[in-house]
Amino acid sequence: MEIAILNTAGKETGRSIELVDSIYAVEPSDHAIYLDVKQYLGNQRQGTHKSKERGEITGSTRKLKKQKGTGTARAGSIKSPIFRGGGRAFGPQPRNYGFKLNKKLKTLARKSALSYKAKSDDILVVEDFNFEGPKTREFVAIQNNLQVADKKSLIVLSEANKNIYLSSRNLQNAEVLTTSELSTYKIMHAKKVVFVESSVKALEEMFKI
Repeated sequence: MEIAILNTAGKETGRSIELVDSIYAVEPSDHAIYLDVKQYLGNQRQGTHKSKERGEITGSTRKLKKQKGTGTARAGSIKSPIFRGGGRAFGPQPRNYGFKLNKKLKTLARKSALSYKAKSDDILVVEDFNFEGPKTREFVAIQNNLQVADKKSLIVLSEANKNIYLSSRNLQNAEVLTTSELSTYKIMHAKKVVFVESSVKALEEMFKI
């Protein structure tokens, strides 16, 4: 699959780059995407929710009333879950929501997500660019030129670039990642995926194509 390389003005440079079929044209696995996204979202959860059970409540241990003769149900503790202020039965406890996925499945999930984006023409390739310093105005200008300013866009770099990252950090519809940080969730969450030219080769190297 050949795709034109654009410049930061949004015009074609006259050059093109190949998007290899083994990454951008695989048979998508919806279940692999589901599992990888589920793992990503699970890892974002702190899992610190906690309620007190009856054994953790501070309260009197005195028997509330005599066992027989009251005409009501027997009760032995004010900390019982049936009373106001008592412990909670089967309440939430701290836990880890993460789970393990095989490396091959996670690779398939990312390839499937990229294949969906390629199929719907939601992948752009722009020539490498840089800023002398954090320049949000210049970053927005590039977004406008590429016609992605009003869409949730993901800009993929081959390596970390502090100036580009800081220029995009304050924008709601833009996110900058390196190829090593690329995840299935980020790909699917974005409407447009914008690769800089060097990141295409870096992604192929990462997948060992």
